[in-house]
Amino acid sequence: MVMLSEGNRSIIPTFVLLGFSEYPVLQVPLFLVFLSIYIVTAVGNLGMIIIIKINPKLHTIMYFFLSHLSFVDFCFSTVVTPKLLENLLVEDRTISFSGCITQFCFACLFGVTETFMLTAMAYDRCVAVCNPLFYLTTMTPKLCALLVAGSYSWGIVCSLTLTYFLLALSYCESGIINNFICEHSVIVSVSCSDPYISQMLCFIIAVFNEVSSLMIILTSYILIFITVMGMPSASGRWKTFSTCASHLTAITIFYGTILFLYCIPNPNTSRLIVKVGSVFYTVVIPMLNPLIYSLRNKDVKDTFRLVVAKSFCPSI
Repeated sequence: MVMLSEGNRSIIPTFVLLGFSEYPVLQVPLFLVFLSIYIVTAVGNLGMIIIIKINPKLHTIMYFFLSHLSFVDFCFSTVVTPKLLENLLVEDRTISFSGCITQFCFACLFGVTETFMLTAMAYDRCVAVCNPLFYLTTMTPKLCALLVAGSYSWGIVCSLTLTYFLLALSYCESGIINNFICEHSVIVSVSCSDPYISQMLCFIIAVFNEVSSLMIILTSYILIFITVMGMPSASGRWKTFSTCASHLTAITIFYGTILFLYCIPNPNTSRLIVKVGSVFYTVVIPMLNPLIYSLRNKDVKDTFRLVVAKSFCPSI
């Protein structure tokens, strides 16, 4: 149960997000850095969605997935960054129990969704490279819609399941969370009841998500690599591989950060590393994805220049 009885009074738990409070001199510089990152994230991801919508050349399957990835990145960053910015400016770093659980619920939803959105994009690239003649008949609009809907749906299932078991725990009147985000591990650490079931369930879901998605991604890129290396033309190999380079870069950064963050031998002695890894995973990566895709695509850059030009010179 969430609320504890104390006589005839009910106690609603409140938590304190320590964040980066142990570095008081860095509070303002960190605020400016994270604010800049969030602005770039919001403009980059929302701009990517708009650019894809207004440019008919980008009405392709790959950019259909990318528009949803941009939406997920924007939402993921918005769930985490505003509270982080607030805690860098105010002395009172408390967060209500409902606020903490809500942040976890949505962060989990968008984190899992991004995992499988990247997986769907890997499968799309595999079909495009390995079976180009059957690409349009394989990647039908219905299948693409199902892959996107499945990513969101599984994210919702994982999020609601883990949130339910967190709500089933009992909590003390207050708790100190040595992080800037309400993650599953830090929430159960301030529980007053045995969190074994919740922890085990989280472990099983996390392992399933990471292993299943990585298997599909690795298999896809192994097949892509074999196909590309079998091409007779060096220029053809380079052109084909370059179409996958942006997605491969995004996957490497995303999974590299997760594996680094959760493979630290003793997180209790590496709290700063855990926080920095969490910042990169939840704040920086959502900013990098639109930059990775836009900087390597001529149509995206041309459309961006046109939008900017029309903003300043409507007669163009």
